[in-house]
Amino acid sequence: MIGDLFRRMSDVERPESLSNRMRNRRFRHFENLCAHLPHPLSILDIGGTVEFWEQRGWAEREDVQITLLNLFPASQTHGRIISVVGDATDLSGFEDQSVDIVFSNSVIEHLFSREHQHRMAREVARVGRDYWLQTPNRWFPMEPHFQVPLWQFLPRALRIRIIMRRRCGRRGPCETREGAERLVDEVRLLTRSELKEFFPDAQIVPERICGLVKSWIVHSRFER
Repeated sequence: MIGDLFRRMSDVERPESLSNRMRNRRFRHFENLCAHLPHPLSILDIGGTVEFWEQRGWAEREDVQITLLNLFPASQTHGRIISVVGDATDLSGFEDQSVDIVFSNSVIEHLFSREHQHRMAREVARVGRDYWLQTPNRWFPMEPHFQVPLWQFLPRALRIRIIMRRRCGRRGPCETREGAERLVDEVRLLTRSELKEFFPDAQIVPERICGLVKSWIVHSRFER
């Protein structure tokens, strides 16, 4: 029952879901910061989708150029949004400070290791004049990807056995141990202290539910 409730709350396809309400509130804060920057703006969205920018009314803005970077190509549906294939940990196709804003929503926790996460952080700060990232809080009791309470604190071997036998959130069950290991190892949630280490000059803003920090917003100061 708790899992079903959390799935409804986190369903981004439902406009009234808690996840969408939080996304909208978060994006209003992003818009307020952007309002102080010179336009037009170039945005590199790591792991982003066309649908996200459509839902927020930015897909057809003539004062914004958005580049979506993903591991696989995406369809081209808007003149102001282009898609490129790339790796969040290696943005060598972009020069230093070459885009106005690097944007990323729930990507940095999917990089398997602390080393890869730190590498992404360095690349984000190198490429963007400003940056904005969101990522779930490791200490929030409900793990958002597998939607099992305290999942992130269970022994790895137990998590692998569980995901091989049952569906957790939108993941599993896995037919092979190799597939289960990959699913489990892919997600590494971050703490505030780690984010502060990765982004020493950033502002780190908590997003709370019932007084508990569900996720972190990490952004530069947007003071140009």
